Amino acid sequence: MSLHRTTPPIPSAVDSNGDVSLAADRHSFSILIVDDEPGIRDFLQRALSKTYSLVECASSAEEAEAMRSRCHFDLLIVDICMPGQSGVDWIKTVVEQGCQSDLIFMTGYADVDKAVDALRVGAADFILKPFRLEQMTASVKRCMERRQLARENFVLRRQVSRYANKEMLGNSQVIQDIGQLIARVAPTPSVVLIEGESGTGKELVASAIHRLSKRTGPFVPVNCGAIAPELIESELFGHIKGAFTGAQQSREGLFSYADGGTLFLDEIGEMPLLMQAKLLRVLEERRIRPVGSEREVPVNVRVVAATNRNLEEEVKAGNFREDLFYRLNVLQVRVPSLRERKQDITLLVHHFSTYIAAKLGLPEIPFSHDDLRQLESYDWPGNVRELKNMVERCLLLGRLPAEALHAGNSDELTEAGGYPCDWDLDAVEKSHILKVLTEMGGNKTQAAQQLGVVRKTLDRKLHAWNQDDNR
Repeated sequence: MSLHRTTPPIPSAVDSNGDVSLAADRHSFSILIVDDEPGIRDFLQRALSKTYSLVECASSAEEAEAMRSRCHFDLLIVDICMPGQSGVDWIKTVVEQGCQSDLIFMTGYADVDKAVDALRVGAADFILKPFRLEQMTASVKRCMERRQLARENFVLRRQVSRYANKEMLGNSQVIQDIGQLIARVAPTPSVVLIEGESGTGKELVASAIHRLSKRTGPFVPVNCGAIAPELIESELFGHIKGAFTGAQQSREGLFSYADGGTLFLDEIGEMPLLMQAKLLRVLEERRIRPVGSEREVPVNVRVVAATNRNLEEEVKAGNFREDLFYRLNVLQVRVPSLRERKQDITLLVHHFSTYIAAKLGLPEIPFSHDDLRQLESYDWPGNVRELKNMVERCLLLGRLPAEALHAGNSDELTEAGGYPCDWDLDAVEKSHILKVLTEMGGNKTQAAQQLGVVRKTLDRKLHAWNQDDNR
């Protein structure tokens, strides 16, 4: 039987705050229905396929096990009494193998002992036949919502820091070239290796690749350098109960949570050599083996990796596997440092100022033309992350601190971007706006664009200052 996915609505990768979403839309979940009655199988498949992207059927436990070896299922809906191996006996076997799928049992016999057995093996629900469709769909929905919540919590606990904006901003040619490259490679399943210094926005590139790939699963980021070497295998592949000291219950890993989506392996150069070998096998075979399990689980995950190291040099030094490097380096995207695209600093400053001010409920700080020129003269070793933190610091202080304008110069500030220190913010704002308006030849539309505000805001301020002539 062929396994196929219908095409559900593509889940948004960005929430209302502009942050990348970590969880998959519930449409991306997969279901396996196991029942020896064709009518039940067809009825449930038609009903559930309207909501969930993969709904498959098996007529026996043996057929279901064969399908499970080829595809991961989030939910198993299993009839208890079937010819051959019973549903409960089969589930006991797959649970012992470390199966993490949710489970709903069906039966035509109201037997208390069977219900107890079902609950003991971890069933989420026990539904008697005949049942109403609403009863089954409600039970399935509860399982999916609980599963999604578990995924979100697991991923959020390991979430790496991210920028406020949902995509890389910039008018420089190098950023435009990266955007075109992302649009070209995103629809493919190929592995992508992103290189660049810390703070340049490598995760933004990865999330953009995922967003444009139309994959229905989630975007799951993990910082390989932030996980203890002895735990990274369990974090990525999951483990079964009793696999090691402290493993009191089975748990899925990040590869399973990213099924149908994209797993972003940030700081891949920090991954231990032993784990590199296991990752290489997963990339080749598309199957993972949870820690302590003897059974491999198929996964449908696109891997995007990132590093701030020179992996070719790491290979020569014996710190990174050569075969894994070539497997990851199918397509390379280099993210430039901020000093390589200084023409984007003004745009980024205005963007971060507007976004962070709205998020924190603070007034924006006006950056004069001289301020921006000074910011452009700095090399920004921390790249875009450092620039964003500088803008946030200015907003929190309500002024432009010396280190913001002079890039760490410890000299006391006698002027703020060319303005006397005894001026209040309103005076600085007025002077700067009028200066920009003059530089734009009195063109209010161009001045508003330069200032990063809408034309109505500029008109309102000029009116308050009795400067609203027809320039």
